[in-house]
This record gives sequence, C-alpha cells and structure tokens, in this order.
Amino acid sequence: MFRIEQDIEETHSQRGKTTIRLIGHFQLEHVDELQKQLEQNGARLVLDLTEVTLVDVDIVRFLGTCEASGAKLVNCSPYIREWMNQERNA
Repeated sequence: MFRIEQDIEETHSQRGKTTIRLIGHFQLEHVDELQKQLEQNGARLVLDLTEVTLVDVDIVRFLGTCEASGAKLVNCSPYIREWMNQERNA
C-alpha cells in the first residue's frame, strides 16, 4: 500500500514550500503524481521519506532526479540514500 500526504508550509522567507509525505511501498506506478508536483514546485518541493518502507531501482533513480532538479529529500533512510549514491556513481 502507498499513500501520499501533502502539506503546504510557509517558510520564514515568505516563500511557500510544498512538503509531500510518502508512506508505504513506493513503486513506479506512483511516479506520475510526484512528477507533476516536481514540475509545479521544483526547488520548493520537499519529499519526506520517513514512512517509505520499500523502493525499487526505478524509484531510487527517480528520487535522484528529483534531488538533481532542486527538490529536497528529508528523512531518507540510509539504505535508500546509499542506493541513490551508488546509482549516481554508476
């Protein structure tokens, strides 16, 4: 099961940020919605991965693309971060 929760937050600099909390098993079929958010929000997008329990290689690559596009990844588990680093260096 996978769920997306979205929060709009105001930062101290008065520029809005969109935080998307990802919950559960994140698969390729869920990427379209996040891609839309990335296109709309770019560097103002924060992906909270606290409750992500499982990803595959496609998602790891997608998360790397998000980060390269300016999105911020927070609460990323060490195994996902390490996998992203390996994919980036491959």
